[in-house]
Amino acid sequence: MGQTIKFFSSTQEFIFPAGTAFSIVSRSFIEHCILGVDNLPRILLMYLSNTPSSLINYFPTVLCNSRQLNRTVINHNLQYVAFEQPSKKVPRALNSSEFDAMIQSGAAFATQFKSDDPVLDRIDQDVLGRNPGEVVPGGWCLGGEPGNVTCSTWGDADILRPGTGAARLEKANC
Repeated sequence: MGQTIKFFSSTQEFIFPAGTAFSIVSRSFIEHCILGVDNLPRILLMYLSNTPSSLINYFPTVLCNSRQLNRTVINHNLQYVAFEQPSKKVPRALNSSEFDAMIQSGAAFATQFKSDDPVLDRIDQDVLGRNPGEVVPGGWCLGGEPGNVTCSTWGDADILRPGTGAARLEKANC
């Protein structure tokens, strides 16, 4: 008795980039993945659906293999990370002594922190302009009553105004 085994084989070759799990993607890229006009996102979804780390690999692989999008990639995850020496495999917890280095790096994000480290309060105060127990100021909050720590007057959440952090990102050439 013979047994037939069906399997999926590919006639296409793909570049599988090594990268990070963290990425910032555009709306047009997500639309490309959903609509899949060149069928690449669907094909890669079939390939990667049952593989380890499929989430980490899917988006970078679509980007790097898409003719429409591969020239739009900036290879920088905008993240400040410090590793233990000599392993360089697991990020170590950041603390107040590294605050200036984090800011000077131009990174928009940083990892890892201990849950109650004082550096988090300093980031809130000095970088985000947030006072303890209050919301981060922005276009969505037009103000509140004196002594009221909540935002009682809401603005337009779609309005984004560059702050001092935007200037740091520009200097970082990201």
